[in-house]
Amino acid sequence: MTTKKRTKKNSSDSELGDKIIQFVHGETFPFVVGLIIGVFALYLVLSFTSYFITGAADQSTLNNPDKAQIDLINNHIQNYAGLCGAKISEYLINKCFGIPSYFIAIVLIVTSLRLMRVYRYAKLWRWFLVCALLMIWSSIFLGLIGTKLDTFFYLGGLHGYNVSLWFISQIGELGAWLVSIGSAILFLIYFTNRTIIWIRRILRLEIRSPQEALQQASDENTINEEKEENIAEEENNSLENNDDKSTTVNFDFTKNNKPVAVATPPTPIINPIIENDEEPEDILDNNDIKDGPELEIIAAPEEKMSTDIPMVPYNPKLDLENYHYPTLGLLTKYDNEKPAVDMNEQNANIEKIINTLRSFSIEISNIKATVGPTVTLYEITPEAGIRISKIRGLEDDIALSLSALGIRIIAPIPGKGTIGIEVPNSNPQIVSMHSIIASAKFQESNYDLPVALGKTITNEVFMVDLCKMPHMLVAGATGQGKSVGLNAIITSLLYKKHPSELKFVLIDPKKVEFSIYAAIDKHFLAKLPGEDDAIITDFTKVVQTLNSLCTEMDSRYDLLKKAHTRNVKEYNAKFIARKLNPENGHKFMPYIVVIIDEFGDLIMTAGKEVELPIARIAQLARAVGIHMVIATQRPTTNIITGTIKANFPARVAFRVSSMMDSRTILDRPGANQLIGRGDMLFLQGNDPVRVQCAFVDTPEVEQITDYISNQQGYPSAFMLPEYVGEDNNSGQFGDMDMNKVDDMFEDAARLIVIHQQGSTSLIQRKFSIGYNRAGRIMDQLERAGVVGPSEGSKPRQVLCATEDELQNKINSIK
Repeated sequence: MTTKKRTKKNSSDSELGDKIIQFVHGETFPFVVGLIIGVFALYLVLSFTSYFITGAADQSTLNNPDKAQIDLINNHIQNYAGLCGAKISEYLINKCFGIPSYFIAIVLIVTSLRLMRVYRYAKLWRWFLVCALLMIWSSIFLGLIGTKLDTFFYLGGLHGYNVSLWFISQIGELGAWLVSIGSAILFLIYFTNRTIIWIRRILRLEIRSPQEALQQASDENTINEEKEENIAEEENNSLENNDDKSTTVNFDFTKNNKPVAVATPPTPIINPIIENDEEPEDILDNNDIKDGPELEIIAAPEEKMSTDIPMVPYNPKLDLENYHYPTLGLLTKYDNEKPAVDMNEQNANIEKIINTLRSFSIEISNIKATVGPTVTLYEITPEAGIRISKIRGLEDDIALSLSALGIRIIAPIPGKGTIGIEVPNSNPQIVSMHSIIASAKFQESNYDLPVALGKTITNEVFMVDLCKMPHMLVAGATGQGKSVGLNAIITSLLYKKHPSELKFVLIDPKKVEFSIYAAIDKHFLAKLPGEDDAIITDFTKVVQTLNSLCTEMDSRYDLLKKAHTRNVKEYNAKFIARKLNPENGHKFMPYIVVIIDEFGDLIMTAGKEVELPIARIAQLARAVGIHMVIATQRPTTNIITGTIKANFPARVAFRVSSMMDSRTILDRPGANQLIGRGDMLFLQGNDPVRVQCAFVDTPEVEQITDYISNQQGYPSAFMLPEYVGEDNNSGQFGDMDMNKVDDMFEDAARLIVIHQQGSTSLIQRKFSIGYNRAGRIMDQLERAGVVGPSEGSKPRQVLCATEDELQNKINSIK
C-alpha cells in the first residue's frame, strides 16, 4: 500500500513538473515576461528623458538626509516617473554611465520584442554585446567632453568622468582623444568594411560622391568574396566528407555460435578553418587616370563588351546586398536527434534472424548491424552454397519473427558480398531540418541547387543537386510525408540561395499547401503579369503559367545562342564578367524551380493541356536553368504516364499501399514496404537509396518566411513572360461571324441563361443532339462571352444574368 501511495505521489509530482515545463516553454509565459520587460524599459526611457528637465530640481530633494520627508506623498519630486524614476535616473545617469544609459533601455526593448516573438530572429547576445560596448565607449567619450563643461550632472556619468581623468593623467588630453577616436574607427571597421574604403579615400585626399563610394565598396567586397569562395572550394575538394558517420556494430561468432557485439566509434569530423588575409587590389576607375589622353569608347559590334578599361564584374546580388540568409535559430532542435544504439534490441534481433534462417537450413558466417535514425541494416554473409533467392523469399517469415513492419531484403547489396535486411527501430529518432542544415556537408556544399532530403541508414546527410537530376518526381500515399518532403526541398534551397539566384513557381491546386510562402513573393517567387497572387491555384492559370515557362525557355535559348554558350551557368559567368551587352537583350538568368503539388488532380482536370507543356519543359529546360518537382498522392499509370516517367529520372517514393504503385514510381517493388512518417526511397540510376526525410514543421517554415519577408525585397515578384494562347480572343466577339455558328446557337444561349447553368449535357439533353455538336455550341458560347472557360467537371460560369443582356450581346455580334 505504501509503495502504491509513493508511486501516485511521484506520478503527481512528475505531472506537476511537466505542466510547469509546458507553461514555461509555451506561448503565454514568455509573452507576459516580455511585456513586463517592455513596460519597464519604457518607464526607464520616461525617467531618463524627464531627468534632463527636472533633474536639477530633484537633486536637492534626493540628497536630503531626511528619509521620512522623501517618503511623504508631497515630496516635491518633479520627475515624470515619480520618486522611483528620479532615483533610477540619478543613479544610472549621474553616478554610472551618463546619457549612454539609454542603451540599457534599448537592450530591454529588444529582449521584450524577442520574448513576445514580435521579432523572433533577434540575437540577444549580439544586441547586448554591441550596446554594452557602445555604452562604455560613449560614457568615456562624453566624460572627455564633460571635463570642459559645467552641468548639473556628468555627461558620461561618474564612470566616464573618472576613466577620462585617468586617461588624461596617463597619456595626456590629446592622447586620450586619439585613443577615443581610434577605438571608434576600429568599432566601425568591425561593423562595416566600407569604413576602410572611406579612410583610404580620405588619406588619398580624394573627394568622391557617396554613390561612387558605395559602389566602390560593393565592388571590392564582391572581389573579396569571390577570392574566399575560390579558396574554400579548393580546400573542400581536397578533403573527404566525414560528416555524421554512422555507428556500426559488428557481430562475430564464437565457437558456441553466439553473436558478440562490438561497437565501432564514429569517425571524428575535421572542420578546417580557412582564413583569407589577402587585401583586395585597388580597382582602376576614371578618377585614377590623370593627365592622360582622352578616351573614346566605341560600342563593340559583337556581343563582347569593350575591354579598353578594366571593368568590375557584375554583381547580381547588389540590389539586395544587405540580404541575410535564414539563420539556424529559426529551426527547431529535438532531444532525440542522435541515434542511440540499444544493444539489447540489436542482440535480440540478431538472434531472431539467425534462428529464423537456421530453421530453413540457412547458416550464416558473419552479421553486421548499421544503426540509422529509423531503420537498422543487418548485413549477413551466408555460408558457401546458399542460394540468394532462398533468402529473398523469407521476407515475410523474418518480419513475422521480428514482429516488425517494413522489413526489406536487399539481395545482394550492390558493391558488397553481403545480403541486407532492413528492420525498423523500436524507438525511431527524429531527423530534424536543423541537423541537416547545420551539417558540414550542407554548409560546405558547392552544388548549384542543393536539395537536402534527410539522412540515410548509415546516418549520413543525403543531398542531391537539382541541376544534375534535372527534374524530380515525388509520390506517396496520403499522410506519409510527401508535403513535408516538398517543404524540406524548398527550405534547403532558401537557406543556400540568394533571391537574385533563384525563383520559385509554386502550383498548389489544394490552395493550402504553399500559401505559407506567399510572404516571400517579392524575394523568391515568380508569377504571370497582372496576377495578384504568386501562388497558382486556378487550373486555368496553371496552363497559362506552364506555357509562359515554355516561352521563357525559348527566350533563354535564344540568348544562349547569341552568347555562344551551352547552358545557363556558362551564360551567367560570361554576363558577370561583362562579356555580354545588356543593350542587346542580355540579362542575368536566375534558376527557376517549378514545384507542382497534387499533379494527379491537374491531370484529371486539364489532361493534355498540362501534360504537354510539362513534357516539353522536362525535355528541354535543363540547359536554361528551369527545373521541375512534381508530386502526387495517386501514383497510377494514368497519372504518371510514360512521357512523364521518361523525363523525370529522379524519383522519390514515400510509402504506397500496393506493389503496383511502387512499380509505377520506381519500376520495382519496395515503396510498399516502407514504414511511413518520412521513410522514403530515392532513385536516380540503378539502385534506390533508403532515406529518412528531414522533418520541418509549419511553425518553422513560418519563421523562415517571416525572417525573409521582413527584409528588403524587390519591387514585385519575378515576372514571367505574358502568354498569348490560341484562344486569346475568348470573350471578344467583335470578329465573330454569326453565319458560321450553329443553327441552335441562340436557342442554346437562351437555355443556358434561363437555367444559369453552363453545362454541355444540358444542351445535349434539351435539344436531343450529339455530344460533339453540343460541345461545339458550348465553345461558340464561350467565344461569344455567354459562358466562362471550362472548369473541369464543374458547370461553366454563366456571364449573362438576364435575357436582355444576352440579346444585347447577340445584336452586337450581328
